[in-house]
Amino acid sequence: MENKIQLDIFDRWIAEYKPLLFKVVRAYAFNHEDQNDLFQEVSIQIWRSIPNFKERSKVSTWLYRIALNVALNWTRKNRKHTVGKQDIESVNHILEQANEPVDERLEWLYREIEKLDKIDRSITLLMLDGFSYKEMSEILGISESNIGVKIHRIKKQLTKQSEKKEHHAI
Repeated sequence: MENKIQLDIFDRWIAEYKPLLFKVVRAYAFNHEDQNDLFQEVSIQIWRSIPNFKERSKVSTWLYRIALNVALNWTRKNRKHTVGKQDIESVNHILEQANEPVDERLEWLYREIEKLDKIDRSITLLMLDGFSYKEMSEILGISESNIGVKIHRIKKQLTKQSEKKEHHAI
């Protein structure tokens, strides 16, 4: 593939799908620096993979699969460096004035998603992004019926956690 064509495709895909890719990144990297590193690795892998795109699936599905695989590998590789550490980013909100109001519900949801195992976390993100069971099945390599069962369990777990949170808030 000619570099100019590849560059055009890459620029267009990154511009169009950056929010989708960053949702995956945010679910696997929990501070700003790690998120930037992981996004860079995802971007590099997308660049390398452009010549292999055969249009058998939607671009969004294909990019999501790349991002998810890179994030899972990155998590495995970096786990040994992050266990027991707390980054300054976690208290940064105390040190800075907030320019945007923080949506506590969204922050709570991301904290709960962090607690899920890798597959459930991936399914949750795919579900929140509106992917069909069939697309989730293609991306994750598990059956549609298994996706349905897992989604039911995840929703039940998140509902239970939400009810606990509300009960403690009262």
